[in-house]
Amino acid sequence: MLNLLWLIPTFPFLGFLILVLTSGNLPNRQVQMVGVGSIFLSALLTAIIGMVFLNSPTSAFIQTLWVWMDVGSFQPKFSLYLDHLSLTMLFVITGVGFLIHWYSAGFMDDDPGYSRFFAYMNLFVSMMLILVLADNLVLLFLGWEGVGLCSYLLIGFWYKNPDYGYAARKAFVVTRVGDTAMALGLFMLFMHLNTLDIQALMERASTDWPIDSTLPTLAAALLLGGAVGKSAQLPLQTWLPDAMAGPTPISALIHAATMVTAGVYLIARTHVLFQLAPDIQILVAIIGVLTLLMSGFTALTQYDIKRILAYSTISQIGYMFLGLGVGAWSASIFHLMTHAFFKALLFLGAGGVIYCCHHEHNIFKMGGLGKQLPVTFACFLIGGAALAAFPFTSGHYSKDEILLQTFNSGGIGPLLWFAGLVGALITSIYTFRLIFIAFFGPSQNTVNESFDNRMRIPLIILCVLALFGASLRIPLDTVFHNAMPPPDHSGFSLVTWITMITPLAGFAIAVLYFLTKKYDPEALLATERGQNLHRFWFSGWGMDDLYDKCFVNPIKRLAVINVNDIVDSVYSGVVTLSRFAYAGLALTQNGRLRWYAVGMIFGGVIMVGIGVFA
Repeated sequence: MLNLLWLIPTFPFLGFLILVLTSGNLPNRQVQMVGVGSIFLSALLTAIIGMVFLNSPTSAFIQTLWVWMDVGSFQPKFSLYLDHLSLTMLFVITGVGFLIHWYSAGFMDDDPGYSRFFAYMNLFVSMMLILVLADNLVLLFLGWEGVGLCSYLLIGFWYKNPDYGYAARKAFVVTRVGDTAMALGLFMLFMHLNTLDIQALMERASTDWPIDSTLPTLAAALLLGGAVGKSAQLPLQTWLPDAMAGPTPISALIHAATMVTAGVYLIARTHVLFQLAPDIQILVAIIGVLTLLMSGFTALTQYDIKRILAYSTISQIGYMFLGLGVGAWSASIFHLMTHAFFKALLFLGAGGVIYCCHHEHNIFKMGGLGKQLPVTFACFLIGGAALAAFPFTSGHYSKDEILLQTFNSGGIGPLLWFAGLVGALITSIYTFRLIFIAFFGPSQNTVNESFDNRMRIPLIILCVLALFGASLRIPLDTVFHNAMPPPDHSGFSLVTWITMITPLAGFAIAVLYFLTKKYDPEALLATERGQNLHRFWFSGWGMDDLYDKCFVNPIKRLAVINVNDIVDSVYSGVVTLSRFAYAGLALTQNGRLRWYAVGMIFGGVIMVGIGVFA
């Protein structure tokens, strides 16, 4: 059964090919059967293979399909590698991905690009599956760039809108910065260790490179650059909020099950390199903490329902980076899994709200939706509780494990724990701010109550996963050797109580400010300082303005100066010179044989002279 592993990424790729080759000529029902059915087959096969693998004595399975290229000692294979880490990722990608595809069948039913949408989505899932199953970093990089391409296509899906096209280009360019760093890291690793097979690479690195030496530090830093770009962490996080330009199911797929988790997976898969570079590993934690705080404060000021969730994604990925940075490898992957459940639920729930509110995104133009959309309201309550890490939700178990292991990690661990705790408080506040404004109070909008069952059923399943999905955790002891042990919950310490109570405190603050209105949030903006701070947070801490001033605007000015393209001028000069030379040589072709003879004799004399005197 394990030999069928290659079919898991193949099914969605075949779905992509069928939809592309039919050029949108299939009716929607057949498109749905191909687009959703291919992901269902992958999910079903993943479940079967996963059960077989978990009940087998082996800790890893390798399937080599063919040698990809053979250049000297460089012989990367098209090989798939299955262990408990990649199996966890398979369950998330195919399981949550299938639910998102199922939901999309109803959500996108009236869109003229229905077939094109599912073609892109199938390719996206296929590339992500290749990424997590890759046995070597070359194949991983293929999947890595594949999801980058698909994100561009999906974010700019409604390409007739120039703003959406700009958002797609921004995502593509910003993530290319990180991808360039990653590519340099791969070149360096091969140059010094003579392999890019991941398991052999980790073994040689741990054998040949001393801890905290230059080479592993540089290699880890370059891979971190790639992870930061793909997972939208500081300083390359600016592309993700603008990625909301795509249809809502795309936002769910990018944020929950695929692209933004790729950076977390890369660091976890190459964790040996980061253990050899402790300074870079702690930098991962610091980047995660700074990102989760910045994005949390920004989410507090947003009014677009999807942008609030986008910043929450950046924040939650920050928690995963925090866990990776302190060595809580298993806890970070655990949070990756639970986050996929509740974030997919929230995004698809937001899609339901937008769908029923005539494509309205502004939460201040909603209100009263709790009574009008009871199913969506329940989804948001459950997803919001899990996002805020309320006790007994899936998000509680994973996020608290990261925070408690951070506190116990030593060094600056307690300081990082406190920063993560502040982020948890802010998360609870902005989550229930969204819920109270959109679902409580007087109605601000007429609601279209029609809700397709293809949209409702996936939401209900995700509700169950958001509540009880923590029980699906796969032990990762065979992947992360000598990893930090999970926190002991047999007795509740003061730190445990504080960590657990913090989300409840955030909920209480949200109730006072946004539900009962006992305190007026507008009073916080009464002063000029408050308005400036709000404006600063709302802009994403001015990161886009900073990049515009440092990079975008100078490049635009150079483009204006170089409007005629100096490079083209060089080639145009070569063309002009060639034409001039041709005109001169054409004068010698006069048809007079005596002149030809004189020319030949004269040339012969010159050649003899060169031979004699040179």
